Amino acid sequence: MTVTISQSDIEIKDQTFSGSLYALMIHEDGRPYHTFRTPSVVIEGANVTCTGCTFENTAGPGKEVGQAIALTLDGDNIVLDHCVIRAHQDSLFLAPLPEREVQKDGFLGAKQPKPRIPRTVHIRNCLIEGDVDFVFGGATAYFDNCEFRSNGEGYVFAPCTPKNVEEGFIVRNCRFTCTDNVPDKSCYIARPWRDYGMVRLEHCELGRHIRPEGWHDWDKAYAHSMIRFSEYDSYGPGAEGQRPDFVTVG
Repeated sequence: MTVTISQSDIEIKDQTFSGSLYALMIHEDGRPYHTFRTPSVVIEGANVTCTGCTFENTAGPGKEVGQAIALTLDGDNIVLDHCVIRAHQDSLFLAPLPEREVQKDGFLGAKQPKPRIPRTVHIRNCLIEGDVDFVFGGATAYFDNCEFRSNGEGYVFAPCTPKNVEEGFIVRNCRFTCTDNVPDKSCYIARPWRDYGMVRLEHCELGRHIRPEGWHDWDKAYAHSMIRFSEYDSYGPGAEGQRPDFVTVG
């Protein structure tokens, strides 16, 4: 069961939220849950601060259960500080959704028919863990001093930043790590869920699991001029290699 937090102007401290809904489960309506009916927690209030909280989805790896969201943020000016967000595929969703779905029922859930409202969130000193696209969505999100821990092969970010939004995922002074089971050079930093996806890394430590090319275009060669990926002052074993020409490196 999903916990929905709709209150605004509140602080939540030292709470643990755990769920196990997953995309391949069959809902009471006879259809699969799909991605956006799986969150353990949805926060949709504005000016909500979470400190020292844990949000997890224990359903298991995406290869077995499909997408399984631990936390959805769909309110403006949400702050996460010293929190843990843990799942596998699609751990953390940062609204808004893209305007249109590609696959039927792809956006099935409470927010499917509602307006896509721009959101800004601040995430600092947090541990975010997953494997495939485990931080995704269209928000402007500032990540500071966070750890992104891959627990399987895959992709860290999958942004769907709207074309008219200047900043998507801004990642500053963060660490990209992995669990012991993850092979060397088996994970990408990001791939664009939609054509104008935006991710910028600034002075981040990249672990042994990051591939030499670093970034993936999701087989969208036509979108190379639209994708907004950039990387500045990366260091560590994952910073070594040749990045694709659609990525700005400094």
